[in-house]
Amino acid sequence: MGHSVVEAAEQLLDKEIPVLDKGFVRLVDYMGSDDRIVQSARVSYGAGTKSFREDKGLIDYLMRNRHTSPFEQVILTFHTKMPIFVARQWVRHRTARLNEISGRYSIMEDEFYVPDPEHIAVQSEDNKQGRSSEPVESDVAEAFQTALRAEQDQAYKAYLERVDAGVARELARVNLPISLYTQWYWQIDLHNLFHFLSLRIDPHAQYEIRAYAEVMLDCARAVAPIATAAFEQHMVGSVSFSRKEYEALQAVLAGQAVEEVSSGLGIKGRALDRLKAKLSGTPSH
Repeated sequence: MGHSVVEAAEQLLDKEIPVLDKGFVRLVDYMGSDDRIVQSARVSYGAGTKSFREDKGLIDYLMRNRHTSPFEQVILTFHTKMPIFVARQWVRHRTARLNEISGRYSIMEDEFYVPDPEHIAVQSEDNKQGRSSEPVESDVAEAFQTALRAEQDQAYKAYLERVDAGVARELARVNLPISLYTQWYWQIDLHNLFHFLSLRIDPHAQYEIRAYAEVMLDCARAVAPIATAAFEQHMVGSVSFSRKEYEALQAVLAGQAVEEVSSGLGIKGRALDRLKAKLSGTPSH
């Protein structure tokens, strides 16, 4: 099988897709497609590509049963521009290869992230690491934006003054805020991209990184539409059950009350809340 060419992916190549106020995602290159997944899965017994229906069924089977290695045959390379605080969440996914712009060599651009008013909210009461879903009052949001811009302008002005005074760039940059935009090239295989996306498109993920993940999901869909559909079917929004939770689920399906079942299995407190959330279709972290 030769080089995979997917028309939808070809149409996306090198196009900057805007994200947030000044960021973007750009699909630079890709290698492989749904066909490559199928081919690598069948290589052990030498069967050629079959019908679309059979290929779709095979990819669905691989995803459903967590046979991950065929998905690793597909590789996507992105050029992305995002605030530093987003990059620091992003880089926790250590299964990719990346190269980031360096403030030791380059003068950083005067570009900072300022959230839109609808994304400025108070701390969530039930999520210790995130904001609530309700935005603050408009005057509070406006004051927050004004203060951010003033602080960013002050920090960037001081940065340039230090550079102009001859201070080394690697030192002049150290007080720049994490709202500053950075850029990198990020290359990852499809299996690990799906893992990244499953975490970062989750409603519990921070809005800013979720915005990037949703665009990258569209890119994955263009490169490997059958695999991405299988990912969305079997991983996005799905939940897993522990052994005790599974026992409780079986009893509930048999007609028993969840409180009664959970008490007998020793599921209580937050563990019971998590089980109820899973059974109601609104799992919490």
